[in-house]
Amino acid sequence: MKKTLSLLLFVSSAALADDAAVLQCRALPDAASRLACYDAMPLGATAATPAAATAVAASPRMPSPAAPPAIAGFGSETVKKKVDDLPKSMDSTVVGDFEGWGPNTRIRLANGQVWRVIDDSSAVLPRRSNTKVRIERNLFGTLFLSVEGTNSSAKVRRVE
Repeated sequence: MKKTLSLLLFVSSAALADDAAVLQCRALPDAASRLACYDAMPLGATAATPAAATAVAASPRMPSPAAPPAIAGFGSETVKKKVDDLPKSMDSTVVGDFEGWGPNTRIRLANGQVWRVIDDSSAVLPRRSNTKVRIERNLFGTLFLSVEGTNSSAKVRRVE
């Protein structure tokens, strides 16, 4: 019983050391240096090496690209952000004639964005030209495309 208890204490202290290294990397402001810090952490080690994380933090920062307008980048986020910090919705029109969608349908909008239906929903609509659509983010951050004048919506993901 004492051996089991001492083994558990040893393993938990190693986990706490790894947590400290992760927290140190997480505190870095620049994404590139943060990634390099995570990459520098030894896997399976019992103690983190703060010197490696500090050396990465001291490396020169890479210039960050200019931030695009909120609508231009809508739906193309690859980094998880707080849902409250992101736009709630976007309105646009579908390029050309639009008769509805099915699974994996790609929908090109007038603003140049291309969205793909990622659920099994389908809708057949009367043929329209320049159909107004709205892409909305729900409480959990999932994006849904809805067509003006209908109750139909599809779960979508931006592909271009």
